[in-house]
Amino acid sequence: MCFSSFSAHGIKPSGELQVQRETTGCDRIRAGWVCTKMQKTYDVAVIGAGVFGAWTAWHLAKRGQSVALLEAYGPGHSRASSGGETRILRMGYGADELYTRSSQRSLIEWRDFFRAVRQPLFLETGVLWMAGKGDARLGDTSATLKRCGVHFVEYDRASLEKRYPQIAFEEIHKGIFEPESGVLLARRAVAAVVEDALRRGVAYRSAQATNPREAGRIEHVTTNQGERIAAGQFVFACGAWLGKVFPDVLGARIFPSRQEVFFFGIPAGETRFAPPALPTWLFQEDLVYGMPDIEGRGLKIAFDEHGERVDPDTQSRIVSPEMTKAVRAYVARRFPSLGDAPIVETRVCQYENTSSGDFLIDRHPEMENVWFAGGGSGHGFKHGPAVGNYLAGQLLDGAKPEPRFSLKTKETTEKRAVY
Repeated sequence: MCFSSFSAHGIKPSGELQVQRETTGCDRIRAGWVCTKMQKTYDVAVIGAGVFGAWTAWHLAKRGQSVALLEAYGPGHSRASSGGETRILRMGYGADELYTRSSQRSLIEWRDFFRAVRQPLFLETGVLWMAGKGDARLGDTSATLKRCGVHFVEYDRASLEKRYPQIAFEEIHKGIFEPESGVLLARRAVAAVVEDALRRGVAYRSAQATNPREAGRIEHVTTNQGERIAAGQFVFACGAWLGKVFPDVLGARIFPSRQEVFFFGIPAGETRFAPPALPTWLFQEDLVYGMPDIEGRGLKIAFDEHGERVDPDTQSRIVSPEMTKAVRAYVARRFPSLGDAPIVETRVCQYENTSSGDFLIDRHPEMENVWFAGGGSGHGFKHGPAVGNYLAGQLLDGAKPEPRFSLKTKETTEKRAVY
């Protein structure tokens, strides 16, 4: 069976897939259309419809490839690293020019895409970096942004206090503000990319691919519904599940970690915690980040430390009392007027970290037509367009690979270098 969206090609649904209500983009993708039972060999099969897999399928289809996209739970689902409502899109990466330039390219492509599909899923909240007196990383960020031509503004402590009176700048001495950066509405953005990929001819399967166990070249994967998906090349972009799908190669090199996220309710009628009064913000020394009140969800806050290693299938999705206490204390210190604010929402998701934080985009060492695309390491979402374009270049053009993305650089102990 091949699947496409409700709106694609004017195909009418079969009797077994009647829908009795108005559907969202995510609903349409999950339900799919039954087209034919023709056996087909695709140019590329992409396994995983998170942000890396979705953009890879999109770029391949744009370049005329026939593509099958498989996803076990739905694009941007609640267990995925690409799930959740919001993700930061920032340019600052300290001295790491590789990811600053990738962010620049991705911001352009996200904006162009959202204009084309007429969905305003990027919010230009601005991004504020804050640092203490001895933090050299902010100086590195400033130098890199200058080299890359990124517009930003530098603030001293007095300027920060005047501009953002709702923040307590204890131990903060300076800041950098990226006015053109902001927030992606993540779950909806992934669904929009998948829907547009379907419009471009990508065939979608709501199914789980069984683990390939062969060496050399594989001809197909089998789904948990018994269907064989044949393709010339296969891209596994299954995030935190990469180590489970390829335990021998990646089991010790992908580190899924538990990440707890909190939303604090804003007082009635209060506007100081919504954009543009409050930007998206990061305090580097504490490894804490947050977002303003977006769509009435409240102030978002999370610690960016890589948490305990977890199994994405079995980890608890309930926040811990210890982290709840730590986050409450931090909000009371940094945003004094929210000291008694209620927690109105929580999430537990995961990063899929590599040893360094660099992406893993490389060929399987024993399966010549199998590729890995993952290792987002908590910062990867924003780079989806650039990753998809990079992978298309690797598969179709034999483009020069980025050494930092290679499998051989991924170790079995964590030494995080990318933030």
